Amino acid sequence: MLISPAYAQAAAGADPASTFTSFIPLVLIFVVFYFLLIRPQQKKAKEHKGMLDALRRGDRVVTAGGIVGLVTKVTAEEREVTVEIAEGVRVKVVRDMIVSVLSKTEPVAAKVSDETETK
Repeated sequence: MLISPAYAQAAAGADPASTFTSFIPLVLIFVVFYFLLIRPQQKKAKEHKGMLDALRRGDRVVTAGGIVGLVTKVTAEEREVTVEIAEGVRVKVVRDMIVSVLSKTEPVAAKVSDETETK
């Protein structure tokens, strides 16, 4: 016959060191992804959440649609913010759709009663 039979050789035993070294590139890729992609994104999301939690009446904000307006009312339980975009024109915006705060207002000082002033 023209074709000779081929016999399979016995497979060599798996070396534990070679198994570990084959996973090193995968581990390195995950570490690079974590430090270059995942961690900065989590940090930015945390900063954005802190900005939204500190939002209050009188702040000048930019929405995700590019609308610039003045916050007139903040509703915490509904996660909505009323933004005045022009004189007498107010729109309700979901708090998460606010991209940035252009200017923050100072908190209003507590009124001092007449009784505490005389003491």
